[in-house]
Amino acid sequence: MLQLSFKKPHPHVSHSLADLRPGEEAVLERIDLPEDFARRLMELGFLPGSTIAAALSAPGGDPRVYRVDGSEIALRRETATRLHVRTFRS
Repeated sequence: MLQLSFKKPHPHVSHSLADLRPGEEAVLERIDLPEDFARRLMELGFLPGSTIAAALSAPGGDPRVYRVDGSEIALRRETATRLHVRTFRS
């Protein structure tokens, strides 16, 4: 692998889905919700290992739209804080 800068690569940084900025992508690591809620989110494409992108939010900031598996799904901040993701931040 050729590295074109002298900066060291940053390790994965773990956050909740709610911490993503608009346009930022991350990989879902785990869902900390009751089984029935977690199952419903997985049916919508929120599977561990899937890439999720933060999109626009309502004027007050809640809910926010996330893009996953070709769909756009709005989640409230309360729910998004329970989905843990890893991202590369500079």
